[in-house]
Amino acid sequence: MNKYRIGIVGCGAIGKSLAKFIEGQLSSKARISALCDLDSSRAALLKNILKKSKPIVANLDELIKRSDLVIESASGKISYLVAKKTLSRGKSVLIMSIGGIISKAEELFRLGRKNNCFIYLPSGAICGIDGLKALSLGGIEKVTLTTRKPPKALKGAEYIVKNKIDLDKIKEETVIFEGNALDAVRDFPQNINVAALLSIAGVGAKNTRVKIVTSPEYKDNSHEIEIVSKAGTIKTISRNVPFQENPKTSYLAALSAMAVLKNLFDSAKIGN
Repeated sequence: MNKYRIGIVGCGAIGKSLAKFIEGQLSSKARISALCDLDSSRAALLKNILKKSKPIVANLDELIKRSDLVIESASGKISYLVAKKTLSRGKSVLIMSIGGIISKAEELFRLGRKNNCFIYLPSGAICGIDGLKALSLGGIEKVTLTTRKPPKALKGAEYIVKNKIDLDKIKEETVIFEGNALDAVRDFPQNINVAALLSIAGVGAKNTRVKIVTSPEYKDNSHEIEIVSKAGTIKTISRNVPFQENPKTSYLAALSAMAVLKNLFDSAKIGN
């Protein structure tokens, strides 16, 4: 039986971890067919690590051609392009940089339905998405997200640079941002993918409220969510260990994508 072919766009910390997972736990059913990265040396380095799959280093078009599923683990700057090109060719896609599709998700969903393929959006660094999806059928009144991160996890964010915020001078708990999810994703594209996912699954980006707080006392990333619905209220708190190779994201974000991949080949479907 031919193995399921998976292409990876973006060969940084997340892409590398997913590739190793596929070669390890899914090797009997799937293989890495191709790799693509703006920095071709990173793709070449990962290629040399993947002894079982023996993928090629390719451009995006060739990668899609050689894949049954494309994983985007690059950045929000290209996630929409990757998703659109992949779905347009009748191939399924898993998007890690969900912020890049926040305003165009419905367009991509329609494209997937039209071409009989799928777009997978992992739950990332938060829990409660299954409950949010269920409550949305009963009518949601409010969705709020409060994200807490140590200062080092916010360094380099566009909002921080634009507003000349010196994170090293912050000595106590400080609210850095407060607004809707659309603005949060625009200003913190590498830090707040969870807001994009909440928006897509719930009441939309303009109606999802986001607060970002930092403190030198924080040792991990946490996300507190409150969902108020006619059917009930859900409150969740996720405290996540930063991903060792990239502290701007959470280890749970990588694990959630691994869970999606595992579920593709699992006969038991748990949760909605």
